[in-house]
Amino acid sequence: MQASTNVQCVADVHALLGEGPVWVAREAALYWVDIKGRKIFRRDERGQVEQWETPFRVGSLVPRAGGGFIAGTDHGIGIVDLASGRFEIVDNPETALPDNRFNDGKVDRHGRFWAGSMDDTEKVAAGSLYRVDPDLSIARIDEGYRVTNGPAFSPVGDVMYHNDSARKVTYAFDLGGDGAATNRRVFATYGADEGYPDGMTVDAEACLWIAFWDGGCVRRYSPAGECLATIQVPVTRPTSCAFGGPDLDRLYITSARIGLDATARAVQPLAGCLFMTLPGVAGLPELPFAG
Repeated sequence: MQASTNVQCVADVHALLGEGPVWVAREAALYWVDIKGRKIFRRDERGQVEQWETPFRVGSLVPRAGGGFIAGTDHGIGIVDLASGRFEIVDNPETALPDNRFNDGKVDRHGRFWAGSMDDTEKVAAGSLYRVDPDLSIARIDEGYRVTNGPAFSPVGDVMYHNDSARKVTYAFDLGGDGAATNRRVFATYGADEGYPDGMTVDAEACLWIAFWDGGCVRRYSPAGECLATIQVPVTRPTSCAFGGPDLDRLYITSARIGLDATARAVQPLAGCLFMTLPGVAGLPELPFAG
């Protein structure tokens, strides 16, 4: 597959740590976050961008079936309703780990929310992967991560992918209909010059798209782990990607400017912006959180 190299900046927001893009079909809009900048962004089909300040750091944000969003934050799992201004923490399974925060998160094909935690200093392997069920109960599924990112789910939902970015590894799990994740194995590892696997998504052909922090690109992998395509972006720190648009044929890519010195920022003035490209394949409709 020949992927387009026409990557456009579609939201000049200069996020400190842009992350977590999610297409919200009921609004025909893309949402994403600035974790360190404590912001939530929304871009509609007219290209209009709105932003909200958040009282805590939001690492991931996905729509709920009944309205509003569920979020992974630096204070635990939260409920966010931007229309009413509601920012509420409903549970925190890591009160004993005050230096941890939730990072990336996604909804599986059964409407369950999965989110990973991490040590905010990125030094200690204190992160875990959690499943949040529709009744808002939380289960720890895996542990021992330095920097959690993802997850992403196969089209039928029987495979879950999850990254430990710091260790440069993508894992795959068998995922049961009951939410049991078993048979963790290494899906792919990456070389010194390839960057760090960050946020990701799966397309309609069951291939995995991964943004590479310090790799300046998004890569597409077959279910067997073969790299099929690379899309270069004009920044070194793309952070995640999501399909969107009415036909789900646009790939949106978030990015960060955190940690870049003055020289690096001058070379890449679009660091922290939102990008879009037409990759030549469509994504999958994402379910809202069922709770």
